[in-house]
Amino acid sequence: MVDSQYYLPNDIGVSALDCGEAFRLLSPKEQLYAHYLSRASWYGGLVVLLQTSPEATSIYVLLQRLFRKQTPVQLESVAAAAGLGPEEYQAFLVYASGLYANMGNYKSFGDTKFIPNLPKNKFKDLVWHSKAFQDSPSEVEALWNDCSHLLYSLETKQKQLGLGDKGITTYFSGNCGLEDAELAQRFLDSKNLSAYNTRLFKTKPVGEKRCYEVRLASAVKKDCTVDCEQDTPCGTYEFEDAVFTVCRGDYAPLMEKVSQNLEKAKAYAANENQKRMLEEYIKSFTFGSVNAHKEGSRFWIKDKGPIVESYIGFIESYRDPFGSRGEFEGFVAVVNKAMSARFARLVSSAEVLLPELPWPQAFEKDRFLKPDFTSLDVLTFAGSGIPAGINIPNYDDIRQTEGFKNVSLGNVLAVAYTTQKEKLTFLEENNKDTYIKWKGPSFEVQVGLHELLGHGSGKLFVQDEKENFNFDQNSVRNPETGELISSWYRGSETWDSKFSTIASSYEECRAECVGLYLCLNKQVLSIFGHEGEEAEEVVYINWLNMVRAGLLGLEFYTPESKSWRQAHMQARFVILRVLLEAGEGLVTLSETTGADGCPDAVIGLDRNKIHTVGKTAIQKFLCKLQVHKSTADVEGGRTLYEGYSAVTSDGSHDFLKLRETVLLRKEARKMFVQANTKVKGETVELLEYEGSAAGLIQSFTERFSEDAEELETHLLELSSHDASCWC
Repeated sequence: MVDSQYYLPNDIGVSALDCGEAFRLLSPKEQLYAHYLSRASWYGGLVVLLQTSPEATSIYVLLQRLFRKQTPVQLESVAAAAGLGPEEYQAFLVYASGLYANMGNYKSFGDTKFIPNLPKNKFKDLVWHSKAFQDSPSEVEALWNDCSHLLYSLETKQKQLGLGDKGITTYFSGNCGLEDAELAQRFLDSKNLSAYNTRLFKTKPVGEKRCYEVRLASAVKKDCTVDCEQDTPCGTYEFEDAVFTVCRGDYAPLMEKVSQNLEKAKAYAANENQKRMLEEYIKSFTFGSVNAHKEGSRFWIKDKGPIVESYIGFIESYRDPFGSRGEFEGFVAVVNKAMSARFARLVSSAEVLLPELPWPQAFEKDRFLKPDFTSLDVLTFAGSGIPAGINIPNYDDIRQTEGFKNVSLGNVLAVAYTTQKEKLTFLEENNKDTYIKWKGPSFEVQVGLHELLGHGSGKLFVQDEKENFNFDQNSVRNPETGELISSWYRGSETWDSKFSTIASSYEECRAECVGLYLCLNKQVLSIFGHEGEEAEEVVYINWLNMVRAGLLGLEFYTPESKSWRQAHMQARFVILRVLLEAGEGLVTLSETTGADGCPDAVIGLDRNKIHTVGKTAIQKFLCKLQVHKSTADVEGGRTLYEGYSAVTSDGSHDFLKLRETVLLRKEARKMFVQANTKVKGETVELLEYEGSAAGLIQSFTERFSEDAEELETHLLELSSHDASCWC
C-alpha cells in the first residue's frame, strides 16, 4: 500500500477563487490590461512543468489531450466502461487537478512527488478507452510510454525534489551534484551574471576540463547584443578547471508568447511607469536579461497604487535545491480598497515600529523606503502554487536602496485558512473554538508584519566593486561580542549566492520572528482594529498557530536525506525549537493516544508567558539571525540555523517519532480554481468555474483552447531537447 504522503486524497479541498465583483468594477481598458497580463502569466506558467521533473510535461500533454476531447463528465462513463469504480475515477480526477494546480507532479508546498491513487493498469485502461486514444492511438500511446513509468515511480531519488542523490531537479542536468552547483555559482558571480533565469547542464568533458552549459531563458536563441548595462554576452569562458558556455533560448517558444502578450498589454497601460515596466520585461524575456527585468522592477516599484497589480518573471528560488534559480510565476490581481487601507496605516507606522526590532540601529537600513502595501483579489496566479502574501522584488540591491512592494492576497486568505473543528489536529480541545474564531484575523496581522517589516527590514553590509562601503567599518560592532564586524558582502555577492541552500528558509524564519515579536505591540494590533481582550486573543492565536505549524512542519522533513523540502515549514519548526528551549512551561508538547487508538500529540502555549518568556526568546534569536545575515557570516548562520533545524531527539522530545504521528494525521492543502478571461469584440468576458476537481480541470482545458496543439508540440519538443541531459 502506497504511503499516503505520496498521493492526494479523494476528499482534498478544492475552492474557487472569487474575483468576480472586483473584476467587474474595472473599466474596459483595465479589464483588457488585466486580460493580456493574465495571458502572459499563463503562458509563462507552463515553464514550471519544465522546471519540475523530466516527466511532468508529457503527463500534462497526455491529460490535456484527454480532456480536450472529453469533459470530466463525459469521461466518467468511459471510466465505468474501462472498469474503474467511482472512487477510482475520482482519484484520477484528483490526480489530474493536482498536476494542474501544482504545475507538475511534485507538490509545490513540500516538494514530494504525488502519484495517482489508482492502479496503473486502471489508469491505462481509461486512456485506451478515451476518445483521444481512438482518434490518435499512436500519439497517445507514445505519450503514455514516455511518462507512465515515472508517473508511478517512487524510487528513493524520485520521491522528492533535490540535487544529486537527494532527489530530482530539472534546474540541473541529472549528472550534476552540489560541487557542480557551487562551481557554477562562482563562475556566475565572476561574470556578475544572475542565476535567476538560468539552468545548468553538464556536458561532455574536453580533455581534463569539465564542461557546462548555462542556459538563459529567452525568446531569441542566437547570440546578439542586449542594450542593457552589465549583461554578460553569450559565449564560451574558461573558469578554474572548467569551461562554461553561456547561451540563450531556454523555453524559447513560451518566452515568445509571454513577450507577445506583454506587448499587447502595453496598449492598455494606465501610465508611463507601466509602459516602461512592460518594455523592460519584454526585453528581459526576449533576450534573457535579468538586468532588464531589474529595470522593469524599478518602474514597477514606482507605479504606486495601481488598480490592476501584477508581477511576472523568474521570482522565487525555493525549489532550486541550491537556492539561486527562480521559478517562473506571474500574477494579476485587483486592489481591495478596504483592506488596503489597513495596510497603508501599517506602512505609515513602519518608521516608528522598526526601531522596536531587537538589533542596533546600524543593522537597519539607512532609511525606510515606504512601499506600496495592498490587499489584492487574485484574478490570475500562474506557477506552482499561490501564497498568502508577497514581498518583492527579490533583488537585494533594489530592496536595500530603492524599495519594494508588499502584497496580501485577500481572496486567497479568505478560503485557504478556513478550518473545520473536526479536522483541527494537535490542539487542546478547549482551544479549538478560539483558534477557529481568531485564526483568520491573527494570520492577517502576521502576514502584514512578515511581509512589510520582516522581509522589508535589516541592512546588508556591502563593499562594492569600487571598494566603497555602505557602512563605517571602523565603528559597527557585533552586539553579542562587542567586536568590530569582520565580514560583509563583496562585489557581486548576494544573500542568495552566499547563503545558497539555507537562504530562503532562513529569511522566512527571520520574517516570521519579526511578525511574532511585533504583534505584541498594541499600536500594531490597533491598526488592524484589535483592542483590549480581543487584541490579546489575536496575539495568543498568532503564537499558538506558529508553534502548531512548527509541529506540522515535520511532514516536510525527509529523514533519509536529512533535508527539508519546504522553506516556510522548516522556519516554523526552528521557531518551535527556540520556544521549547526557552522553557519555563511556555510551550508544552505531549505525545498521547487519540480516540481512534492511534498515536497523537497535543501542543500547548501558556498565554501568560508570551509577553515575558516568549518575547525574550524571540528577541535574542531574531537578533542573532539579523547579525549573521547583515555580516554575510555564512558559517555562523549555518551553525545556528541548521542546529535548530535538526530533527533529532533533544532529550524531551523524539521529533522523528513525532513526525510519524504528524504524517498519520496530516491534511492535504487546498487547491484553487482560477477564472479565465476571454476577449469578445471590445470587451472582456470573465469565465468562472465551480470549486471542484472537475472545475479545475475545465479551467485548464479552456485556458489554452486557442492554440492548444501548438503549445503541446512546443512543450514536447522542449522536453525532448532536455531529455538527453538527464543522464
